[in-house]
Amino acid sequence: MEYSLFCHHFYALSVSSVKKKLGLLFIMLLLWVYMLYSCVGYCASMPPSLVVDNNNNRAKETDFLGKYAEAESGRPDLMMSKLLSRPQSSWTDVESDYDEPTVRRAPRDFSKDEVDLDRDEEWDDGRRVYPLSSFSNGSGSKKLPQAIIIGVKKGGTRALLEFLRVHPDIRAVGAEPHFFDRNYDNGLDWYRDLMPKTLEGQITMEKTPSYFVTREAPARIYAMSRNTKLIVVVRDPVTRAISDYTQTLSKKPDIPTFESLTFKNRTTGLIDTSWSAIQIGIYAKHLDNWLQFFPMSQILFVSGERLISDPAGELGRVQDFLGLKRIITDKHFYFNQTKGFPCLKKAEGSSKPHCLGKTKGRTHPNIDPQVVQRLRDFYRPFNMKFYQMTGHNFGWD
Repeated sequence: MEYSLFCHHFYALSVSSVKKKLGLLFIMLLLWVYMLYSCVGYCASMPPSLVVDNNNNRAKETDFLGKYAEAESGRPDLMMSKLLSRPQSSWTDVESDYDEPTVRRAPRDFSKDEVDLDRDEEWDDGRRVYPLSSFSNGSGSKKLPQAIIIGVKKGGTRALLEFLRVHPDIRAVGAEPHFFDRNYDNGLDWYRDLMPKTLEGQITMEKTPSYFVTREAPARIYAMSRNTKLIVVVRDPVTRAISDYTQTLSKKPDIPTFESLTFKNRTTGLIDTSWSAIQIGIYAKHLDNWLQFFPMSQILFVSGERLISDPAGELGRVQDFLGLKRIITDKHFYFNQTKGFPCLKKAEGSSKPHCLGKTKGRTHPNIDPQVVQRLRDFYRPFNMKFYQMTGHNFGWD
């Protein structure tokens, strides 16, 4: 009897131990299936370019986005807003001393001595630039620009645009649309489709420096929206003209000398104002055309010189003009002694700062000082009128 009772208890304990082990195994199996299901679901929801990429930088971005998505699960609107507002980075030049990439090739105003290249921009370290504005799978909508950088060529428009793209509330198209001077017949829907998607509160921008010297541009922009804010980057017209010529010379080494293009008659000293490099610098003449449609309060003039010497100061003025919080400050810049220009400090996850491209910072040709002085004398009355019209003295001799 005692033996039988002992066997019964031993059997009961054995069965209980087996049940516990089976129960633990079953729970572990359920956890494993749940983790596998979660992983498959998450991976399927990620963009392919982020999930499968052998590039180390892409892998880091995938890891960042994965952790971010896990932390913000249940708040997709917040997640998308922060992703869309990540700083855009494709800055290449302070003086914009090159032909800008455009939507399509077409003749340009005052362009008889210009070369118009239709190419991608490049990083200083050789990487191709694909602006963040190409991100099109997120929320938001495409809007017509509320602000446009309308000029001037060789003033520093590219630098200004790329500095501004650091701001999370600014979204800008990288290439120059040339809508109001070359592509106007394509219609506003075509123009809007070029713009990046924006969220509520973000500003859509574009820049095309040739607008400032295009007679039809003011009326056309006014017809789109009379509230459009306009930004003009101006630079000493003499150094601007020399920079303009230097760019053309780098593409066409056989063009006439700067001196021969400057004068109609060297003996009399008569300046040839039909040459585009000279014509663009008569800022007061072009501004007259814009003031027929827009009040001065809607036009901001940025100094190309101060954009080099004090980029944060000029960017502060621009942010105020656009009604934005001053987010872009001194902490975003450093001065590159070798190139002689300010550069954007490297962004998180980037190995290099955003600075001038390898072809930028061309050496200007030697020009007769007497020719330079004659040009300064020619521009002086126009500069004085421009100072009076704008209320600013930009310090040009």
